Amino acid sequence: MTEDLTISVAIARYVDTVRLARSENTARTYANALNFFTQVLEVRNFSPSETKISEISTEALIWTITALNIYAPTTERLYLAALTGFYEFLAAENLAEINLPRLRLLIRQRARRPGQRLPQFPREDIDKLLKAVESYAQFSSEDEKEYLRALRERAFMVLLADTGLRVHEACALRRGDIDWNEGRAIIIGKGDKQAVIRFSERSMRMLKDYLNARQKLDGASGRPLPSLPLFARHDRGAGKKVKPISTATGRNIVTDAVRRILGEEAIGKITPHSFRHYFVTTVLRATGNLKMAQELARHSNIAVTQRYAHLSDDELDRGYYEIFDKK
Repeated sequence: MTEDLTISVAIARYVDTVRLARSENTARTYANALNFFTQVLEVRNFSPSETKISEISTEALIWTITALNIYAPTTERLYLAALTGFYEFLAAENLAEINLPRLRLLIRQRARRPGQRLPQFPREDIDKLLKAVESYAQFSSEDEKEYLRALRERAFMVLLADTGLRVHEACALRRGDIDWNEGRAIIIGKGDKQAVIRFSERSMRMLKDYLNARQKLDGASGRPLPSLPLFARHDRGAGKKVKPISTATGRNIVTDAVRRILGEEAIGKITPHSFRHYFVTTVLRATGNLKMAQELARHSNIAVTQRYAHLSDDELDRGYYEIFDKK
């Protein structure tokens, strides 16, 4: 072994490498998984802060798989992916003798398989949301920040619905990322893959309305317009600076709109990712082209897109009765 670190130190090093190579969300999930792993070790009287990493074995993984039964199968698989990465890190860094084939076999044999669920989302409620925010064209306010927030909300939600962008991708867009003549943008998406995103005329129009209202703020920033965020903060904390919104703010934009338009009982039923489901099903319902939907949604596996091809029970009911009750 090149070093004889404690388990805690090895975990910290691994999480640091994940944070450098992956998104902040992934790093946070992996850190949570390794934190759970250390708790399992402590229950088994293995102190992570005192035990040398060279003493770790795949048995610790078996204990963790058993303990993960308290979580949903999907969470279990996320945590096991993090733990697999940790053991691979130990082997690659020569920090412990790890039998990787045995480790993968144990996971395959003992881990639960999550059931295949069809994506569920209230399509009619999203239609209602979009119709409501489109009316913001007539919105007026003496409070400039309130007015900008209203136009930002409208542009942000329509953008999610008409592009299929993930919330962190939308929040990271800059003005210069968009080719306004072609109505498209090139982004670095999931898995660090470059992708072309196309914008509808509706989303382009609403983005321009928002940015036109922001001209004074952007012009006073002293920065080149292409470098400025597409969606900016409009709160006291931002002051007169043009700062990008965070992923949390993106989620809050949707939550606030849901609360105001659909009511408290609808909160949690519609999230930014619901708009991605909406986008995929809109493409499928309009074209029936599974391959096109896969490419536009940037699904690496067409099996993911196929999940959206199933009609809802309500749609099946309507189709059935239209066929057999027309007498």
